[in-house]
Amino acid sequence: MNTTHEVFNQPEPLVDVNLFDGNRPMQDALKFNAPALVTTHLSALGQQVGSAEMQQHARLANVFTPQLKSHSRFGHRIDQVEFHPSYHALMTAATASGLHGTPFSDAEQASGTAHVNRAAAFMLFTELEPSILCPISMTYAVTPALKDNPAIYADWAPQLTSRAYDPALKLWKDKPGVTMGMGMTEKQGGSDVRANTTQAVPDGSDAWGSRFKVTGHKWFFSAPMCDAFLILAQTPSGLSCLFLPRVLPDGTLNQLFIQRLKDKLGNKANASSEVEFVGATAWLVGEEGRGVPQILAMGTMTRLDCALGTSALMRHALSLALNHTTQRKAFGKALIEQPLMQNVLADLALESEAATALALRLARSFDRAAVDEHERVMQRLLTPVAKFWICKRGSYFAQEAMECLGGNGYVEEGGEGVMARIYREMPVNSIWEGAGNIMALDLLRALRKADAAAALAHELAPAKGMHPALDQLAASLPTRVELMATEIEARRLAQDVALAVQAALLAQTAPPAVFAAFCDSRLDRHWGHSFGSLGAGTDFAAIIARAQPR
Repeated sequence: MNTTHEVFNQPEPLVDVNLFDGNRPMQDALKFNAPALVTTHLSALGQQVGSAEMQQHARLANVFTPQLKSHSRFGHRIDQVEFHPSYHALMTAATASGLHGTPFSDAEQASGTAHVNRAAAFMLFTELEPSILCPISMTYAVTPALKDNPAIYADWAPQLTSRAYDPALKLWKDKPGVTMGMGMTEKQGGSDVRANTTQAVPDGSDAWGSRFKVTGHKWFFSAPMCDAFLILAQTPSGLSCLFLPRVLPDGTLNQLFIQRLKDKLGNKANASSEVEFVGATAWLVGEEGRGVPQILAMGTMTRLDCALGTSALMRHALSLALNHTTQRKAFGKALIEQPLMQNVLADLALESEAATALALRLARSFDRAAVDEHERVMQRLLTPVAKFWICKRGSYFAQEAMECLGGNGYVEEGGEGVMARIYREMPVNSIWEGAGNIMALDLLRALRKADAAAALAHELAPAKGMHPALDQLAASLPTRVELMATEIEARRLAQDVALAVQAALLAQTAPPAVFAAFCDSRLDRHWGHSFGSLGAGTDFAAIIARAQPR
């Protein structure tokens, strides 16, 4: 045997671990936001998504990426995307877990915790594979919007809220379950959807209401194999929201043509495309000319998923870093025993727990906004704040976690190759559904609503007197909110609101060591410009022990 090839001091991969049972920050956040929620099913999901079998599916879905088949071998236009079987295995598991339209079923709505429950499950699944959740997230956002066309909703709701997955391209009523996508942005406008040029010409009406013929394009049309889409197009009364199915009620394919699939930095298992409509048939959803408000309502829900998804990716990256440093030895002892590594890991753990706390707090507002005025205001305030701050921290977090693994984190293969996939995935949630400037400006719009300052003060009140730095920040925010900071200051205000709310939440859900270290570093400025600059008085051991995934 060639002894130079003996393998030692290489960590075992983080597989066959229950991602829920080992996630104490998530468990405590759930107890705070939904104390009556029974979490047995979340534990079962945590075991499933942490298994070696499911992790293999995630790897294969990213290695064997979607392929566009525009024509059949006989020359007929078919416009279909082929996926590896592992993609379908992941989609089957995600829909079975109720991550798409299921929270809008009558039974789930009656529970009062449908969105928090779904949020926790969505986060657990994101740790397994985030990119296939794009069509899942869009289905979640689109389902309630369809109520503005009661006839379509009546026909499609049973399949949208079911827990079945059927990838076949066929009539919706012949399928046990369906998914939906969205098509908003065009090449000349991007986030400025009012610049859209796609035209929709009236074409009579039928059982689904006002019908249109649509001609135009969409520059980012994610998950083109969904069963139907909500799109924006210019009708005679202005920019309107339309329902466009892949298969028409008579069983024929709609005039939707996939031009190409996007070659993206990350999000590889998901097919994002450019499409053209050439006289495609669509039906009006909501009031004609009111497409932008319709889209903003859906955007609120997908922005929640951006915050949830990035929080989960942070947790996964942290778990991989902890798994590696616990096993890997250098300079005579395990990496996790090295003082400076402890500082880095504890700092990452603080960031991860604060992100989890804020994301699940936002999910709670979705459950209660319709019946509680404070929750309605907090939903409006925290959606852009959480989306901005958590997603903005994601890429920086992933880079630092990758560095904990050294070169092993930079390679694409093997168990630790997941870290490279996380790093490439991080930017998408920050960009999708509105980049940082869009979110900061959306916060300013939210602050112009009545009682925003009072609602924020009420949210922070439970932590009053628990840390002087938090008290100082909390006291300053109402004045800044009432004065409504100018656009040039909007990002700083979003950051400070996020940090204050995160600190107040940690005061109520986390151990004293976590809360104190978070406030000392993020609020009291005893913190540098990189992770790993916590003060020497930090209880590193307690923070790291709480974050361990096993």
